[in-house]
Amino acid sequence: MMDAQAEILTVTLNPAVDMATHVAQAVAGPKLRCADPRLDPGGGGVNVARAVCKLGGSAHALVAVGGTMGDRLVQLLADEGVPAFPVQVSGETRLSFAVTDDSSGAQYRFSVPGQPLTLADGARLLTEIVRRTPQEAFVVISGSVAPGLPDDFQTQIMAALAPKHARVVIDTSSRALDWLIGHPTIPVDVLRVDQTEAAEAATHPMTTIADSVAFAADLVARGVAKTVVTGRGAEGSVLVSADHRFFCHAPVVQVRSKIGAGDALVGAMTLALARGAATETALQWGVAAASATVSTDATALCDLAQAQACFDLCQLEQL
Repeated sequence: MMDAQAEILTVTLNPAVDMATHVAQAVAGPKLRCADPRLDPGGGGVNVARAVCKLGGSAHALVAVGGTMGDRLVQLLADEGVPAFPVQVSGETRLSFAVTDDSSGAQYRFSVPGQPLTLADGARLLTEIVRRTPQEAFVVISGSVAPGLPDDFQTQIMAALAPKHARVVIDTSSRALDWLIGHPTIPVDVLRVDQTEAAEAATHPMTTIADSVAFAADLVARGVAKTVVTGRGAEGSVLVSADHRFFCHAPVVQVRSKIGAGDALVGAMTLALARGAATETALQWGVAAASATVSTDATALCDLAQAQACFDLCQLEQL
């Protein structure tokens, strides 16, 4: 990747401190004695900013934080050297945790809901997002929308950022994704949807690559997004825009932890776009970073050398 880049701001509305550990065998009933836990700053936009920085780029993470767990998250970001704009909110920041069974390699992931935010919290976040967004920056809104905020909050952010001419990348889920898909008003520059979310939105399985392409093409045609990237798990990812249709095959890697793989994809792809890369090249970097990330522990994410090694193995196919 080239060094010069447009500025990147990530937005995390429902972050978490991620705890990961492992046990000899996960069985119900007896007390399970875990290994020393690893703590990482978590949540979609937080991990996207971490990925950008680990890949040699620069990004600022705007993150809604509250309580002692929020303080811990801010400190974890500082420990990694990720510049942050913490926005204090009324709800305590949540904890997510994952346990790996050493006997099978299976990973069990637990995510608790965040505490509800108030309308005043939402107004404060919106003000800070606009204030912290440079002109023509890439703004990545990633992760779930905190309880208490309206389903259209991401659309409100896009509308508020219009004078900044920001290029908005969104990776979300649940009701917030349903709103974006069902009420297209302002096209997202890049929308990332994973395989499960795509199947739920389309109300049928994404059995083939053609299914993923058709789903993404429909979103583009209806003005939901200018570019749609939809995952196909270990196979790779599909990218569709008005002018392009690509599938990037993922390399075969040993899976250690799937946590953060989608965020790494979004981070690497955004960084490549911010450095002026072609859309298909950005897709390759995204798939490479996701593949490299699943071979690391917990939410360690990947570094540039690991992503580069996978990039060289990613096969791009024009559809």
